[in-house]
Amino acid sequence: FNFGSIPGSKMVTSAKSAVPTVADQAAAMQLGQCAKNLATCLAELRTATLKAHDACGPLEIDSALKTVQTLKSELQDAKMSVIDGQLKPLPGESLEKCAQDLGSTSKAVGSSMAQLLTCAAQGNEHYTGVAARETAQALRTLAQAARGVSASTKEPQAAAAMLDSAQCVMEGSAMLIHEAHQALVHPGDAESQQRLAQVAKAVSHSLNNCVNCLPGQKDVDMALRSIGEASKKLLVDILPPCSKAFQEAQSDLNHTAAELNHSAGEVVHSSRGSSSQLATASGKFSQDFDEFLDAGIEMAGHTQSKDDQIQVIGNLKNISMASSKLLLAAKSLSVDPGAANAKNLLAVAARAVTESINQLITLCTQQAAGQKECDNALRELEAVRGLLDNPNEPVNELSYFECIESVMENSKVLGESMAGISQHCKTGDVVAFGESVGVASKALCGLTEAAGQASYLVGVSDPNSQSGHEGLVDPIQFAKAHQAIQMACYNLVDPASSPSQILSAATIVAKHTSALCNACRLASSKTSNPVARRQFVQSAKEVANTTANLVKTIKASDGDFSEDNRNRCRVATTPLLEAVENLSTFANNPEFASIPAQISYEGSAAQEPIVRSARSMLDSSSYLLETARSLVLNPKDPPTWSILAGHSRTVSDSIKSLITSIRDKAPGQRECDYSIDNINKCIRDIDQASLAAVGQTLPCRDDISMEALQEQLTSSVQEIGHLIDPVSTTARGEAAQLGHKVTQLARYFDPLIVASMGLASKLHNHQQQMTILDQSKTLSESALQMLYAAKEGGGNPKACHTHDAISEAAQLMKEAVDDIMVTLNEAASEGGMVGGMVESIAEAMGRVKNLFINIHQMTKSITCPEELGGLASQVTVDYGQLAHQGRLAAATAEPEEVGYQIKTRVHELGHGCIYMVQKAGALQLSPTDSFSKRELIECARAVTEKVSLVLSALQAGNKGTQACITAASAVSGIIADLDTTIMFASAGTLSPENEESFADHRESILKTAKALVEDTKLLVAGAASSQEKLAQAAQSSAKTITQLTEVVKLGATSMGSEDPETQVVLINAVRDVAKALAELISATKCAAGKPADDSSMYQLKSAAKVMVTNVTSLLKTVKAVEDEATRGTRALEATIECIKQELTVFRSKDVPDKCNTPEEFIRMTKGITIATAKAVAAGNSAQQEDVIATANLSRKAISDMLTSCKQAACHPEVAEELRSKALQYGSECTVGYINLLEQVLQVLHRPMPEQKQQLALHSKHVAACVTELVQTAEAMKGSECVDPEDPTVIAETELLGAAASIEAAAKKLEQLKPRAKPKQADESLDFEEQILEAAKSIAAATSALVKSASAAQRELVAQGKVGSNLANAVDDGQWSQGLISAARMVATATSSLCEAANASVQGQASEEKLISSAKQVAASTAQLLVACKVKADQDSEAMKRLQAAGNAVKRASDNLVKAAQKAAFDKTEVDSVVVKTKFVGGIAQIIAAQEEMLRKERELEEARKKLAQIRQQQYKFLPSELREDEG
Repeated sequence: FNFGSIPGSKMVTSAKSAVPTVADQAAAMQLGQCAKNLATCLAELRTATLKAHDACGPLEIDSALKTVQTLKSELQDAKMSVIDGQLKPLPGESLEKCAQDLGSTSKAVGSSMAQLLTCAAQGNEHYTGVAARETAQALRTLAQAARGVSASTKEPQAAAAMLDSAQCVMEGSAMLIHEAHQALVHPGDAESQQRLAQVAKAVSHSLNNCVNCLPGQKDVDMALRSIGEASKKLLVDILPPCSKAFQEAQSDLNHTAAELNHSAGEVVHSSRGSSSQLATASGKFSQDFDEFLDAGIEMAGHTQSKDDQIQVIGNLKNISMASSKLLLAAKSLSVDPGAANAKNLLAVAARAVTESINQLITLCTQQAAGQKECDNALRELEAVRGLLDNPNEPVNELSYFECIESVMENSKVLGESMAGISQHCKTGDVVAFGESVGVASKALCGLTEAAGQASYLVGVSDPNSQSGHEGLVDPIQFAKAHQAIQMACYNLVDPASSPSQILSAATIVAKHTSALCNACRLASSKTSNPVARRQFVQSAKEVANTTANLVKTIKASDGDFSEDNRNRCRVATTPLLEAVENLSTFANNPEFASIPAQISYEGSAAQEPIVRSARSMLDSSSYLLETARSLVLNPKDPPTWSILAGHSRTVSDSIKSLITSIRDKAPGQRECDYSIDNINKCIRDIDQASLAAVGQTLPCRDDISMEALQEQLTSSVQEIGHLIDPVSTTARGEAAQLGHKVTQLARYFDPLIVASMGLASKLHNHQQQMTILDQSKTLSESALQMLYAAKEGGGNPKACHTHDAISEAAQLMKEAVDDIMVTLNEAASEGGMVGGMVESIAEAMGRVKNLFINIHQMTKSITCPEELGGLASQVTVDYGQLAHQGRLAAATAEPEEVGYQIKTRVHELGHGCIYMVQKAGALQLSPTDSFSKRELIECARAVTEKVSLVLSALQAGNKGTQACITAASAVSGIIADLDTTIMFASAGTLSPENEESFADHRESILKTAKALVEDTKLLVAGAASSQEKLAQAAQSSAKTITQLTEVVKLGATSMGSEDPETQVVLINAVRDVAKALAELISATKCAAGKPADDSSMYQLKSAAKVMVTNVTSLLKTVKAVEDEATRGTRALEATIECIKQELTVFRSKDVPDKCNTPEEFIRMTKGITIATAKAVAAGNSAQQEDVIATANLSRKAISDMLTSCKQAACHPEVAEELRSKALQYGSECTVGYINLLEQVLQVLHRPMPEQKQQLALHSKHVAACVTELVQTAEAMKGSECVDPEDPTVIAETELLGAAASIEAAAKKLEQLKPRAKPKQADESLDFEEQILEAAKSIAAATSALVKSASAAQRELVAQGKVGSNLANAVDDGQWSQGLISAARMVATATSSLCEAANASVQGQASEEKLISSAKQVAASTAQLLVACKVKADQDSEAMKRLQAAGNAVKRASDNLVKAAQKAAFDKTEVDSVVVKTKFVGGIAQIIAAQEEMLRKERELEEARKKLAQIRQQQYKFLPSELREDEG
């Protein structure tokens, strides 16, 4: 069921794209409806098959086993029929057809069995069942083919042998499936796995035997055995004595070489014919090989030295191996003619035979000058001629324009070499003649290859042809690598191989195994099948390991290639060859194979001129070389010169004809011309319709409805829009696809024009008529411009001068498509057209949120009716914008239900806004009307609910963006949590709870980090895919970063609090990753739904790079964190990278969320100075601990400085010039600091004195930049210059902050409703948070006040107002004690206030305690101010600011007291007293109340006395004006 939906889905897509081209309205509607129905049925079928598989999946193996056993019994019955002579072929069966079926099916059986083995070994039950089912299906086809072959074979013995071999395959397959089932039952059982492998080998052997029973195959096998037997003659140590003279032996060698070369060509030709032809050709080839080998051995006996003899024998061995490969390739092609690239592999094998023969001839023969070179060239031309017989497959990887370049270049070389041949014949320079012949041969081979590839591309580019598709793996690459490794391993263990040949063979093995491993890695990354993915990875590991073992064995020999060492190499090559063979078998799975192109009849006709010219070139070149061979021996023969000139002219003419044919048949040019003519005709038709519309004579189409015309026009325009980018891409660099895309594009213009004319005829508005017609014409004209540009570009990637014109034409077409789509939507009254769904929905969501804020403000403004008018106006404006964006969002939302929901809910929201604005107007007229207030509140609540409904509808169509927002929020929380963890780690309180080490967490960190990289890839891909996938990617990344953070925190904790700096380094590393992920999620959200060339896409790619960099940095940090020698260096590297990223953000044009004061900015620069000093010290000490501390401090100092610098510079009151200066100096300071850290890094790597001297220079530069920054900040402050470190300034700031916090708490307290009995904490109130915030502010103010008291004392000592004068010593001491006492009392009172407020909120204390605590804060603050004023200058600016801040605190405290009193009063009002109705009970109640009152009065009196005593003790050092009246 995995594959069934693919053809169906393609059919649905094709049907939808074909709908606009169907002229018949009823047929078009029917086709469109059928496509929808098919899509629905496919979805239902997929669901049903999934359910069926869940229910029946485990039974698949049993079912497959039964099928195989049934096939075995059927084959047994067929054999009995053969014995009885009753077996007859079924209708449609023939020997050739069944033989081909059996050959091709044998490969399918082999690959499905390899898949079965892999799945069973991995323990994957689902895929094992699928593989078993596929194996059974392939075996059914194999059994039918075997029966057909047997029935068509005239010899009963051969027929019985075929059926016997097929039965063996069925027996082995049944055992294999059974063992696979056992392996699933006992996963991981080594014995079971071993049995499985043994059975698989037996089945593979049976399959080969079955194929060998085919007619013709036996003859090829006999020929292979004959070549193998003959080649044993080369293994003898001493050659037989020579029996012929040298000249005779040389002549025999040349003759047998020509015969063998000719026989090789016959084998290639016969492999495409009948089995009998192949049998005859292979027999003749083996006979010729035997004769050639004898001649070669005879020639080897005539060699002068032992080295020459070894070389000749080596060449003969190469010819033997090449001949065997040729027969194997021919056998493979005859078995499965449709196999991908089988014909090309055969041609390559034939050329290898020719080349190896030429090498031997060149080495052995001593012919007359030039004869040998001519013979070699003729053999090479004969070998490449086969490339022109099969132009249905690619010859090489050249593009069409590279083919033209190759033809031009080789034709030039050929012309020069032909002139050289003629010239050297005249001069008698036979050496130069031979060289010219060799060059000419190579040029002719290059021309033939280019012509073959060009003819293939021309055939494929025909619109009627079907281009092929690249597979998961390249079978040619695997086959070549397999052969090369086999030959290299053979040479490794060959006793005749020299040490240099052995090393060369080892190099070849390493090269090809590396290529195979890379191919496996790519294939595993491309496939979605988990079993195949794991098998490719496992196969690559096996190949790599066996290769490493072989190389290790060769190295161990140490140049001594004795018999023992060669045996060890032989043992080491066996597992390597097995691993490579298993990999090749698995890779031959049809699922991974490429789909070959199918060239149409028209495409073949277009190929013919190119092929004819190339053949003519080869024929005339062969004649020319034969003539030149005789002429170089007798250069004085005039008739021969005349013949040579004639052949030379023929070669020249055929090459010209070849070049002309290739140029004339350039892919896509003819289709561009046809399409241009078609669109010109369409433009003429639209012009005629426009003239008729102007004259009001456009005939109305009554045969079709307006809705159908509009749908036809819309679908045509949409299909044209979809083809713009493909046409543009092919025009720039894919010549073979240009004709297909151009033809598809032009096909939609006829229905476009017909539909636009019909729609215009039905429109009553003349303006709309002309708009539709004009825009259709514009689209046609832009397409015409596109086609002209595409024709000129032609798919040539090197024609860069045409690429701009193509891009411009594509942009014009897109604009024309957008314009006509907008018009169509307006004509249908369905609103505007928007570029992307995500943008419009996100914008609408933003509008809804603004509206929500204004509604909230209207609700709050009930107490201030005068503000309602402006807010109502703002709500009206916001709703207008929302309605516009909502309409666009509804028009583009998918599915349609979401769009409908958006439309209706925005409409309902509009009604709610109308009612709310009306009620707001009524309340403005009568501000005190409580009924109007209540109605407005109800309306606001209703509108808020409707806003929530609109938001939910928008979010339903915007899952991905919403998930990005949620994920970003989660990551933001993670970063805050990490900041807190860093604080704990810095304080040395991050200790492990149990005995664990960092090594326990290292693997988890590395594994989770790698998972995060995969999530990053999905996130980046999600921006260009659907909202669903984007949502999944965002959720997955948020989940993974959470896991990563947790494991890193555990790892940092496990390191122990003894080394806090290293803990901080590790947590900082994961914080960098989290921060980069937040940026990536934000960039993904912005890029979602945007085109590939949008600027947000580049930002996304940049963010992804930063993300990968930071994850890599984390991995490095994790690996280095336990290494005391390098962890400081690693921390410094990570800090430098982090600062660079911070600098990139700083230099961006993004405006910060909030502004800062210059004072805060100056304070942050202080950290740079401290960090600089630390960095210089760390560089000088070169201690890793110092470096880690520097890295952590630098990161924070620079980050804080950059943030505060940008926030201060972007303040609205800062002049543009100062802003630029601040940003410039901030950047320069950071760059200087980076240089300083990099210098420290260099010192760590090379601690030389001159390196350390550089540290001072860099630190001076940083100091200078800091000075510039401070001066710029001073200039920002203007006239009101204050020192941010001045304690009075700090006190003022903190007191004002405390005042604001207390006021906020007071307002909240006023809003609190009295609690009903019994008292319970009101969980829903945020009052506790307000109080805690006030507590923090007041605590900070306390700290600042204490510092201020100390600074004031020092200042007065410096001024001489307080000194060491003994006369005043007592007074000054008392003053100092009073000052410190007052400061301490502020802190105590603050603490009491926080406790009382918190207890009050929780219902554990009364409002009276809160009032008392607030009064105490105000009083103690006033006492502190008086203490400061005692000896200070009353008119100083610092004193004035402190006084103002103190007053603000007192005022805030008073407000808090009032609020608490009001709350207490309200509580008194609402407390109800239950009076008893009975008289006696009532008297008892009165007595109890009076008793309680008297007790409270007595307690009050005692409390007042106690308070007076406390104050007397505490205030004895204070002036009398501050002492409160105790009464």
